[in-house]
Amino acid sequence: MRKKLFAANWKMNLGPKEGAAFCKEFLKLVSPDVTKDWVIFPPSITLTTVAENLKGSIVKFGGQNCYFEEKGAITGEISPGMFRECGASFILVGHSERRLLFGETDESCAKKIKLIIDNGLIPMLCVGETQEERDKGQTQKVLDRQLSEGLKLWNKSTPMTIAYEPVWAIGTGKVATPAMAEAAHVEIRKILAKIAGGANKAAEIQILYGGSVKPDNSREMIGLPNIDGFLVGGASMVPKSFAQIGQIPL
Repeated sequence: MRKKLFAANWKMNLGPKEGAAFCKEFLKLVSPDVTKDWVIFPPSITLTTVAENLKGSIVKFGGQNCYFEEKGAITGEISPGMFRECGASFILVGHSERRLLFGETDESCAKKIKLIIDNGLIPMLCVGETQEERDKGQTQKVLDRQLSEGLKLWNKSTPMTIAYEPVWAIGTGKVATPAMAEAAHVEIRKILAKIAGGANKAAEIQILYGGSVKPDNSREMIGLPNIDGFLVGGASMVPKSFAQIGQIPL
C-alpha cells in the first residue's frame, strides 16, 4: 500500500526567519502516522534553517530545483550533492514555472533526475498540460512525452515520485474535478507501467496532485485510488492550512 505524501512548495516565499517560525508552529500540529509522509520544499536560502528546525522530526525537506552537473563554474546553480549534504531527501524537477520561465526541457529534467538518483535522493518530477493542450485533447500526449523523455535516464530500481499539476490550475484558483484528476493519474500510472516494465513497479510510485490545492477541495480527492497526496503551493505557507490538508481521515 502506498503511503500518502503531502508536499509543500513555498516557491519564492518564506525567508529564513519566516521559515523557522513556520516549522516551529507546524510541528505542533502534526504527529507520527505510518500512513503518511510530509516534505517541505523551501527556497534554497531558507533550506538550512528549515533543516535545523525539522531535525529529528517526522517532516522531510528538499530542494525546489537543481543543476545537472555536480560542480563547476555555473554561477547561481546548486547541485544535488549540495542538497544531500544539507540533509535533503527530495528534489523537485520540471515544475511548470521552471519550464515556462526558465526554458526547462524534458531533456534537462532527465539529466537532473539521473544526478539526483546518483546522490541517493528522490526526484519528484512535475508533469501537466496547459489549458490549450487540454482543450485540444492533447493531455495524454503531453503526459506521455513528459514522462517518457523526463524518465529516460531513470534507474528503475530506485524510488521515484510524480506530481501531476495541470498548468491551468496552478495559482489560478481553478481546480481539476476529482474525476479529472483521477483520470489523469490513471493515465500517468499506465505510462509509468510502460516505462518501468510492468504494472507492479508503477503501482509502487506515489503520484501527487497539485494545482490550487486547499483544505476544502483536497478532501474530495484524497480518497481516490490513484491520488497519493498533494503538492501544495499557497496553502502550504500557512501551518494550519497545510496541516489540515494532510490530516483528512483516510
